[in-house]
Amino acid sequence: MLNGHPKGLFVLAATNTGERFGYYTMLAIFTLYLQAHYGWSSAATSQVFGIFLAAVYFLPVIGGIVADKFLGYGKTITLGTIVMFLGYALLAFPIGSGAIPMFIALGFIALGTGFFKGNLQVLVGNLYDNPKYSKNRDLAYSIFYMCINIGAFFAPSMAEAISNYILKGAGMVYNSKIPALAHQLFDGTIAPGSAGYEELVNLATAQGASITDLSSLQQFAHTYIDTLSQSYQYGFGVACISLIASLAIFAGFRKYYKSADATEKEKAQGKGDKDAVVLELTKEQTRERVIALILVFIVVIFFWMSFHQNGLTMTFFARDYTTSHISGISSLLFSLSGTVPFILLFYGLFLLFTGDNKTKPIGGIMAAVFAVVLYFVYQKNFAGHQTDYTPQIFQQFNPMFIIILTPIFVGLFSWLSSKKKEPSAPRKIGIGMIIAALGFVILLVGSLGLTAPSDLASHPLSESQMVSPYWLINTYLVLTCAELFLSPMGISFVSKVSPPKYKGMMQGLWFAATAVGNYLTSVIGYLWEKVSLPVLWGILIICCALSALFIFSIMKRLERVTRESEEQLKAAEEAHKKKEKK
Repeated sequence: MLNGHPKGLFVLAATNTGERFGYYTMLAIFTLYLQAHYGWSSAATSQVFGIFLAAVYFLPVIGGIVADKFLGYGKTITLGTIVMFLGYALLAFPIGSGAIPMFIALGFIALGTGFFKGNLQVLVGNLYDNPKYSKNRDLAYSIFYMCINIGAFFAPSMAEAISNYILKGAGMVYNSKIPALAHQLFDGTIAPGSAGYEELVNLATAQGASITDLSSLQQFAHTYIDTLSQSYQYGFGVACISLIASLAIFAGFRKYYKSADATEKEKAQGKGDKDAVVLELTKEQTRERVIALILVFIVVIFFWMSFHQNGLTMTFFARDYTTSHISGISSLLFSLSGTVPFILLFYGLFLLFTGDNKTKPIGGIMAAVFAVVLYFVYQKNFAGHQTDYTPQIFQQFNPMFIIILTPIFVGLFSWLSSKKKEPSAPRKIGIGMIIAALGFVILLVGSLGLTAPSDLASHPLSESQMVSPYWLINTYLVLTCAELFLSPMGISFVSKVSPPKYKGMMQGLWFAATAVGNYLTSVIGYLWEKVSLPVLWGILIICCALSALFIFSIMKRLERVTRESEEQLKAAEEAHKKKEKK
């Protein structure tokens, strides 16, 4: 899997890992912060969340144009890192208590990401314009994508650890019910004698507070909200540190990707990789490629609208409907001390069963060592008692499954390729949409019979009425399989099919499609308190199924463009080889 790649791939992947670690640490707690700190409703939170995600993924269009026409890829990426740093710093150390500094910070983060994200992917693609590496382009993006998720995997645990540490320092523990009840107390929605008031008194007492009257309860509520908000702000500060590491890697190891840091205009001036293949397309060929890309972008919109519910309605579901503790061996999956050796055990078994004579013994040793480590971790930390967790921890399951499943999917696609049966990139995207629909079927079944979100305030669920975390875990597993069919293959498709002079812009438009999908997450979030849970998940199932139907209806056109792109690249490579021989 790691053979046959330029060293620049691993530098760029590590750069992205650092940036994504900070971003997903922030995203794991963002909606929780908005509701805890400002007391916003689900609808208002969903609107801000959707607009922010839309901006994060739309602005790469601007970043691509800036790189293609003005600064080049490397300088634009560096500028983006600096701008993002300013945004995260303002979130971590806000000026004043209002929402305006927070909105300014989000603007900096979105703009910086726009300069950074798409252009980094262009650099990866440029490395594979060299005929020596071109056959490994799809595999390269799978590796690149897995490294993104290594950063995302550690993020929720970091966010949770910081939050718990700050609360513990103040003599408190996290309870998902307290923030909403506290804000209801502030605005007079609940008063002495009401069920909500009595519940908040009980929760405050459980935190060690002495509640004698309304004033003492208000004091506790303010203290808890301030402390919880501060814990989230420290979590935002993690992104500043990760960006420093990311920029250090990008600048310090530039020699390994320097040859790829050239726009088409710069290549015409003799800059960049001398062995890179340069394609010349007619206007008609360019038009066909752009149309094919736009059609794929339309489908991608509905995938990301559904998938990015992980930071919105699926986080609400984890908070409001899922038990807050787990017991038994599954507890290992809710702690880094368990998940890290579990992943390493998996990789050991993978090498043992799929490796060659050199790697099989290494795999056997890894499997044995980390199986023992898991046993002792379980016995020391989890055996015989329940493990509590916070809602944001569920967001680690998607990147964890990406890390585990990527080698399996790479092996599957390689095996299918050897049999001449590997699906084309557009076909993989269509399959991914079908799998995504199945993921929400699981959540729909798990939600049958549950109280509607709009009725929770008057009929809160007891712990015994809440559902098992396995409903969410299995949904994340299936959605991850969908993502591996769709996202890395889609990015590779854009890199392969994009007209050369529009590389940055096309990668930007891939993210712009993601941006539209991300904004539409807010529509689903708006419906959170308007419809029942089965209806909510049913809407997502229908959207994914219709998107799959659409892409399969235009599959012949997409596959024709894919085939022509590969043939044109192959012809250009042959012409390049003949030129080199002369």
